[in-house]
Amino acid sequence: MGRVVLFEMNSQDPKRAAEFYSTVFGWKIADPNWGYQPVTTGDNDKPGIDGGISMGPSDYPHGTRIQIEVEDIEQAISKSKELGAQIVRDKMEFDDFYLAYLVDPVGIGFGLIQNK
Repeated sequence: MGRVVLFEMNSQDPKRAAEFYSTVFGWKIADPNWGYQPVTTGDNDKPGIDGGISMGPSDYPHGTRIQIEVEDIEQAISKSKELGAQIVRDKMEFDDFYLAYLVDPVGIGFGLIQNK
């Protein structure tokens, strides 16, 4: 079962977004790393779903996407396409994981992540 493991908040003013969410909700927001600010929404006693805030790219300038962890990202992409999803960004490789962005058949954007 794919589980939601992260969220991404894209904004054209990520600094302002980070200030808002840290002030209103007490989220811990780390310094930017490659333009992405990691967000912690809980702790060991009361965990939350963590994520990040970044400058939204041209294909997703603002909004929130969930990241769904899968065991086989290529299989998940293929099955998603068969059922009408569109690929926004195909499988990308990072140091510890693979990532892809898709839009489901009704227009909801989401990410797929596979740990190495």
